[in-house]
Amino acid sequence: MPTVLVLGPYRFFFYSNEYGDPAHIHVQRDSAAAKFWLDPLALARSRGFAASELNILHRLVAAHRTTFEEAWNEYFGG
Repeated sequence: MPTVLVLGPYRFFFYSNEYGDPAHIHVQRDSAAAKFWLDPLALARSRGFAASELNILHRLVAAHRTTFEEAWNEYFGG
């Protein structure tokens, strides 16, 4: 489960067995979790985050999208 970035209480990561899936990033804070597709950028699903916090996460994913895509491609060879 490679962690790509930690910002405050948020951990951005992907699972090592997700080869074959489109590029995406998971976000976790405590027991809350979300998944964002990277291209096009969209929320795939969430559990435990309020809508206002999901807006913040969307902006954070957008700001670090290149980092997440590079990490995904480096790890999965894409």
